[in-house]
Amino acid sequence: MTKLKEYKMFIDGKWINSESGKTFKTLNPENNKPWAIVPEASEIDVDNAVNAAQKAFEGEWPKLMPRERAKYVRKIGEKLRENAELLGKIETIDTGKLFRETNKQANYIAEYYDYYADLADKVEGTVLPIDKKNIQAITTRIPIGVIAAIIPWNSQMFLTATKIAPALVMGNTVVIKSSELAPAVMFEFAKLIEETGIPNGVVNVITGYGEPCGKSLTSHNLVEKVAFTGGPETARQIIQNSSKNLSEVSLELGGKSPVAVFEDAHQENALNGIVAGIFGASGQSCIAGSRLYLQDGIYNKFLEKLIDRAEKIKIGAPMETDTEMGPLNNFKQLEIIEKNLKKTIDQGGKIRCGGKRHNFSNEGYYFPPTIIECENHDLPAAENELFGPILSVMKFKTEEEVIEKMNDNKYGLSSGVYTSDFSRGLRVSKAIRAGITFVNTYRLISPTAPFGGIKDSGYGKEAGIDSIKDYTRVKTTWYYTSDKPTLDPFSIR
Repeated sequence: MTKLKEYKMFIDGKWINSESGKTFKTLNPENNKPWAIVPEASEIDVDNAVNAAQKAFEGEWPKLMPRERAKYVRKIGEKLRENAELLGKIETIDTGKLFRETNKQANYIAEYYDYYADLADKVEGTVLPIDKKNIQAITTRIPIGVIAAIIPWNSQMFLTATKIAPALVMGNTVVIKSSELAPAVMFEFAKLIEETGIPNGVVNVITGYGEPCGKSLTSHNLVEKVAFTGGPETARQIIQNSSKNLSEVSLELGGKSPVAVFEDAHQENALNGIVAGIFGASGQSCIAGSRLYLQDGIYNKFLEKLIDRAEKIKIGAPMETDTEMGPLNNFKQLEIIEKNLKKTIDQGGKIRCGGKRHNFSNEGYYFPPTIIECENHDLPAAENELFGPILSVMKFKTEEEVIEKMNDNKYGLSSGVYTSDFSRGLRVSKAIRAGITFVNTYRLISPTAPFGGIKDSGYGKEAGIDSIKDYTRVKTTWYYTSDKPTLDPFSIR
């Protein structure tokens, strides 16, 4: 029997087991078998991690010059490049994502650390044009304190970078909670952080379940900000937890992203974008383009082309270089997908391809690319986030109609528009109530491009130049410049 890989938590620069001694096994989605053992953080472990971060925040870390902190952050990026293959393999084993993606992504994510390292000494204060004689007032940006970064399983290296890179260069300290569904790569990442020589306690990595780990972390009195990516229900609980201490919260949540294809669209380009948006990463992406609206003039022919393309997608082992779709991450996702598909079919939805578990493996969570025609977007598969390779297809006639339909959903994260009419692209993209709109493309990321949603998709932005300021607070300082005493002390001036 193969010995399971064992991990420890990283707290205050030390590798430790859970205080309770509890552990849990993490499963390989390819075969549904355990492959590693990780510690289950207790309330005491959370408290130790937060206190370590607070001690580091009260120490030298925020007092370092921005360029000095930037050196450590840049080293993290260097370590990512050097270890991209290892991180990619671990993430693939733990999540089921394709190695061809995780390997490249780990390497590319290094750019985020470089980006924020470059910005470290570019965040400026202001001299205020104050309306008081003999007074000079200035603003400066100061670090917030301890940041709780809660990371989902589906894009760990990316969503960690967008949180901790700006947080660290601004002088904050961090407690990372990795997902209990796939925690291993975060502990491998912690090893690289240790190698940078960053002061103890500046970055801490734990994992555990929502109760007690997540709850105690988000309600801890020393946590000044919670940066969360995940589902709306968990987000509501986090808001309740953090409200006790009036902690800041940023939320990057789910989506049910609509994509419209107009009659004048470049069809081959649209096909590639749609496939990337919903079948890339097996549809396990917050921005997955899972609602497709086709204009009636191209509906039938385009749909047939899309079905043909979907049926040719190669399903296989995620480590194989020619595999295009691997397994889902966990059984719960599989159940949600099957439940919603059944309800949709019962209500008139028509499966055009896929729709049943794939026979590639009897052990793994394999589900094929699935396309289902829906008479309206109120059907379960078209309305609910399924987090899998499920595409609901609907018809529209006019620009006004499709805008109304695209906006008629509780989510507002991403969206897509395919058209050769530049003016129409601008009009529709402006009218869609979503934090992101892709025009004639889909599923792109960049350190310079902020992302985040509206409505039930959350609030706040990650990545981009402005997000670095989200890890600071504005401090106003008043200077009295006269050598004479102030006047009436009993009257505000």
